[in-house]
Amino acid sequence: MLFNSFEFIFVFLPIVLMTFFLLAKLKQTYYATMFLVVASLAFYSYWDIRYLPLLVGSIIFNYVIGQFIEKKRAKRVLAIAVIVNLSLLCWFKYIGFFIRSFNDVAGLSLFVPEVILPLGISFFTFTQIAYLVDAYRGETQRNNLLTYSLFVTVFPHLIAGPILYHKHMIPQFSDPKNFIFSHENMIKGIIFFSVGLIKKTLIADTLAVWVKPVFDNPMNVSFVEGWFGALSYTLQLYFDFSAYSEMAIGLGLMFNLKLPINFNSPYQSLSIREFWQRWHITLSEFLKNYLYIPLGGNRNGSQKRMINLFVTMLIGGLWHGAGWTFVVWGALHGCYLVINHSWRRLNISLPNGLSWGLTFVCIVIAWVIFRANNLQEAIAILIGMSGANGIVLPSFLEKMPFVYQWGFPFARLELLPPNWKASASFFALFVLLLAVVSMPNIQKLCNYSSPIGMGERKSDSQDYSTYVPVLLGIGFFLALKIIAEAAPSEFLYFNF
Repeated sequence: MLFNSFEFIFVFLPIVLMTFFLLAKLKQTYYATMFLVVASLAFYSYWDIRYLPLLVGSIIFNYVIGQFIEKKRAKRVLAIAVIVNLSLLCWFKYIGFFIRSFNDVAGLSLFVPEVILPLGISFFTFTQIAYLVDAYRGETQRNNLLTYSLFVTVFPHLIAGPILYHKHMIPQFSDPKNFIFSHENMIKGIIFFSVGLIKKTLIADTLAVWVKPVFDNPMNVSFVEGWFGALSYTLQLYFDFSAYSEMAIGLGLMFNLKLPINFNSPYQSLSIREFWQRWHITLSEFLKNYLYIPLGGNRNGSQKRMINLFVTMLIGGLWHGAGWTFVVWGALHGCYLVINHSWRRLNISLPNGLSWGLTFVCIVIAWVIFRANNLQEAIAILIGMSGANGIVLPSFLEKMPFVYQWGFPFARLELLPPNWKASASFFALFVLLLAVVSMPNIQKLCNYSSPIGMGERKSDSQDYSTYVPVLLGIGFFLALKIIAEAAPSEFLYFNF
């Protein structure tokens, strides 16, 4: 079930909200929690009920093992449990990729099983691995299976994150105050959800139409078309992912739950290091706490630190998908971080504008590899973006006399929107880019901060009361109109 579908907005969500708070008002908090677990499992099953036993089995297995680890601090049991979780993830997500890659290298033709990727497996697997490690570290508290099940399955995060942490969420599930309906949280939740819905439906899905022709025809991409497609995808992914993250936060607030911020204006970053402190924050926290630090972090000298950084990002790239484009994307960001940290050691500062420009161009180049169907097509698009195929300007620029001075030819570029829309599309890209690099995000405007421990400082900005409800309402109903006229599209991170 999609957050941006009619059945979710007008059927599932109202029924779950009303039933949950009705049971809570009747002092039946146990049954209210149970109902929310059942509703979350139903939400998951709506997509494909065949994988419900996998999710339930994973929950029971990790809960039982977690209780044992918490009591005994059994390191060997922890290692076995982590291997079991990763083995399931590898089977469903990577088995085909591994066998195909082995066949290519060895010249064999081993059978490649067709395995359908269970929705959300990367997120609920990482959430539970973090729980097991925290249990071994003595950072968890004894809780029952019902509360643990809600922690893993609560539907706002289940499909595409954020990755949740036991110490941030379990206390909220057992807090009596969270069973009392809050008008303030409901209003803030509606604001977050509405902003996310508008971003997804009005912006991200429009940009997707501009992205597809460029990446479907990589061998014919010109300089202008390449940059148009790359920037369109850079912004599409931004608005799509931030939309889901904000809708998840909004849904959590409706149930008095404070989910961690997963997205904090990453394109305003002045370095790649800062980018990864702002993009997919909960994944960055996971990779840092459960991979980079166990590898040794920065404890064994700068050279070992650089290796640990590179390996962490390489694995982070593979986490996003079973393909060489994701591996290379992760490796590229690993190289970016190594260069970033090496530069910082020189203690040479650059002007903010130059720092931002270099960082943003590096991000865009990496996104081309991330989005391309394969490495050959990614290279073809990057060659086009470099100008190696020549620079031809779109014909609508002929109307601007000063452009003639540049000496470039004009033509109708087939991979761009039709000419009468092309100028508006370029203008829209410019406005959207300006917005994401200069405007405050919704959590700052609503004075929303992550649960304690996520490294987010509370904003001093104005709160939700500064919003203009009429403008928000117009955008919301425009989004609903689009949903009514066409089937709602999936969020990009459903695939990762």
